[in-house]
Amino acid sequence: MNHVRRAESKDIPRIMELLVQVDMVHHNGRPDIFKGPVTKYDAEELSEILADDTRPIFVCENDDGLVIGHAFCIHKQEVDHAVLTDIKTLYIDDICVDEAFRGTGAGKTLYEHVLAYAREKGFYNMTLNVWSCNPGAIRFYEAMGLTPQRIGMEIVL
Repeated sequence: MNHVRRAESKDIPRIMELLVQVDMVHHNGRPDIFKGPVTKYDAEELSEILADDTRPIFVCENDDGLVIGHAFCIHKQEVDHAVLTDIKTLYIDDICVDEAFRGTGAGKTLYEHVLAYAREKGFYNMTLNVWSCNPGAIRFYEAMGLTPQRIGMEIVL
């Protein structure tokens, strides 16, 4: 059975492997925007994030102790904004399940853990961004009950 815990420094090499998978999904869908294969953080940056309680990283392990997924979260709150209210939002900056373990329930386990964390910490909502070139992720998030909050649009010149 899969279980979720806070990431530790020993997880950094595996997290970096998963970050490459995330990048490649985006690179394959939008090579005009995303380089590949790269990671958005290096090991030193990951160490800094792991030490920051406002940026928790959770990992999902399988029964063999292999990290098969991660979720990078960021605590956000606009205070005294001219238009926005002061709600606390848990933003999921990055979520990934190893492509070899997709469809095993790991994503749902990871997502539900993050949702429980957000509720426990008193967040008003939980948000994330998903690229339209990633229809599998869109279907997953819809199955988890998420609905569009805003839509980004573009025209490539």
